[in-house]
Amino acid sequence: MGMHVVALELRLDLPGVYSLKAKRGIIKGLLQRVHNRFAVAVAEVAHLDHWQTAGLGFVAVGNEVAVLQSRMQKVLDYIEGEGTGIVVDLRMEFLA
Repeated sequence: MGMHVVALELRLDLPGVYSLKAKRGIIKGLLQRVHNRFAVAVAEVAHLDHWQTAGLGFVAVGNEVAVLQSRMQKVLDYIEGEGTGIVVDLRMEFLA
């Protein structure tokens, strides 16, 4: 079969956020916009109780690795360009 899966995990610093309620509002909106725009599964996966740090996960399934890689690069570019936070670490994995 020709199914491939790509997972992108990133750590986002959120300077200026001083409560979990504010963080959750920011992250919830960001994840919804990314999901709607790029058709990827999204979740906050780490640093759930830290005010100024979020661990985010994004996953997509398809039949071409190059298309999946391009989609995840667009997700990363969107997040970096939006100015919600600063990407300080990331990891991308492909599963065949």
